[in-house]
Amino acid sequence: MDNYNKGDNNKPRIPGSKGPKMPFNLYWIYLIVFAAIIGMYLFTENSAGIQKEVAWSEFQGYVADNSVSKITVDTKNNTLNAVVRKDSIKRVFKGNADKVGDNPSLNVKIPSSEIFSNFYDKVKAENNYDIDVNYESGTSPWEILVSFLPIILIFGLFIYMMRRMSGGGSGGGGGVFSVGKSKAQLYDKGSDLRVSFKDVAGLSEAKEEIEEIVEFLKNPSRYTEIGGKIPKGALLVGPPGTGKTLLAKAVAGEANVPFFSLSGSDFVEMFVGVGASRVRDLFKQAKEKSPCIIFIDEIDAIGRARGRNLNMGSNDERENTLNQLLTEMDGFGTNSGIIILAATNRADILDKALLRAGRFDRQITVDLPDVNDRKEIFKVHLRPVKIDDTVDVEFLSRQTPGFSGADIANVCNEAALIAARKGKKVVQKEDFTNAVDRIVGGLEKKNKITTLDERKTIAIHEAGHATLSWFLRYANPLVKVTIVPRGKALGAAWYLPEERQITTKEQMLDEMCALLGGRAAEEVFVGHISSGAANDLERVTKQAYAMISYLGMSEKMPNLSYYDSSGEGYGFTKPYSEETALLIDREVQAMINEQYERAKQLLRKHSEGHAKLANLLITEEVIFADDLKKIFGERQWVSRSEEIIKETEELPKNVEIEIKTGEDSSPGIIAQEDQSEE
Repeated sequence: MDNYNKGDNNKPRIPGSKGPKMPFNLYWIYLIVFAAIIGMYLFTENSAGIQKEVAWSEFQGYVADNSVSKITVDTKNNTLNAVVRKDSIKRVFKGNADKVGDNPSLNVKIPSSEIFSNFYDKVKAENNYDIDVNYESGTSPWEILVSFLPIILIFGLFIYMMRRMSGGGSGGGGGVFSVGKSKAQLYDKGSDLRVSFKDVAGLSEAKEEIEEIVEFLKNPSRYTEIGGKIPKGALLVGPPGTGKTLLAKAVAGEANVPFFSLSGSDFVEMFVGVGASRVRDLFKQAKEKSPCIIFIDEIDAIGRARGRNLNMGSNDERENTLNQLLTEMDGFGTNSGIIILAATNRADILDKALLRAGRFDRQITVDLPDVNDRKEIFKVHLRPVKIDDTVDVEFLSRQTPGFSGADIANVCNEAALIAARKGKKVVQKEDFTNAVDRIVGGLEKKNKITTLDERKTIAIHEAGHATLSWFLRYANPLVKVTIVPRGKALGAAWYLPEERQITTKEQMLDEMCALLGGRAAEEVFVGHISSGAANDLERVTKQAYAMISYLGMSEKMPNLSYYDSSGEGYGFTKPYSEETALLIDREVQAMINEQYERAKQLLRKHSEGHAKLANLLITEEVIFADDLKKIFGERQWVSRSEEIIKETEELPKNVEIEIKTGEDSSPGIIAQEDQSEE
């Protein structure tokens, strides 16, 4: 037999108790406030002074004695109200004079308004009294309603504001009384979220990790039977636009479990303690829906490393929120069946405690797509686009190195807009090429006014870049050169960057030499330099400092790196002395000067071809790689992608790699690597 009785609310109740108390309702406060306002309105007049009923004959005597100061006549009801003078209160009210208030008045029933008017005119003529007399036609019900209208409006406004503050009375997260509630959007079982893993192209490794997490929730016994534990969290890390949020949406579409989605900024509020309260409420809801997934987008909004707050000594709300999140993820309590996904493009600033195993067991890197991934992404985004046979997906994927998934989606949409603007029924290859140019270089400005000398200088500058890129082995292959202004640039050259896993010093020096080709061409063939090389010089300078300070590619400072990969920074001091800083500056200057002289020598050597190229640019405004082939002949160096294809075709199954050792070491070791497919 139970020792507890259950009340109406199905909660256990101790015998002998008085039962559950009546819940407090906020509308009782509304009622009290409304009654107070009505009372103040009704009794304000009486609190200022009481009213005394007197006869008409008695009132005539008070008027003759000049005991009233103001008279209001109601012509409809034949009544009047007269305010008694302060010096006549004792004479009129006698013993009650101390209880009548500041402005007592007299109510009088008069024979008619004409009789009162005649009486008042006679008294005024005889005694020359100055009494304020007003005539009114009575108070109608509408006037009474209008008099109460301000009170009704005030009360309605008060109710509206209180309902807004309390989230509309629905327990929502938008009001003061529910400000500590979680703002997570819930996608429950059977939701209409239609994104699936089929919509996520490329990212094969990341998809494999994410699909396994979904499998954990669908069939946990498969892993727990052999002693495994379901991961508590996975952090998606990568540049913007690579598909981190899209992966999370695919999880919500694939997993047959509740999915909570929110942003890191949803925890941040101006009120102290709100962030921690929302974290607690989020995990409380998640426990009720377990097993489930929580996705926090842009977690760096609350997850950045503690102790770096500029407001030293103050109470940091963000740190309090992070502390609560750390406790909920792996604290004293348990959250079985809850998997947390988070996304950020700034993993270097996240707190170390947040990244440890047991909180985010897995860190999934979502990199920029390579050429094969871009091909798959193009196929996904080209599904709704009407294209013809001229569109080559392979060509598009090679023309967009460094593009993220979001950039590729933008290219497809921009190409469709360009085709529609031209009145086409389908999107063609030319539209995609123009879309890439529009996104990379900016809007074409054919109407921008330039003089003939400026056009010649721009053509010589761009021809210098193109010439050097053709003759330097490791320079990026040229695709197109134009002197038509785009965006802020007066001219532009499009190259096909090589997607390298590692980059040698020689490759970097060739890239620097090609970048300096424009400034070198101006000096050699024009005789003076211009401001057109500002962007080239900026890129060259940054690359030179990176080679010397970070990559240790200096002869005088070999094998030294002052790069801080931890992201903690060096504070207000440099990690090297002033002498070392001076040496770095000299090495950078020497490296840039060397490549600049090299660029000038190559341009002098191929001056005839450069002149033809510059003249063709002035005439045609846009030239392509085929035009360079006609002027300079076949390029001596093949592109790296062609090298990879050739090496892959000729690669034997068994490759021997000889590892050389020092003179005093044992003989060299031969390592054999099997390259055959499993």
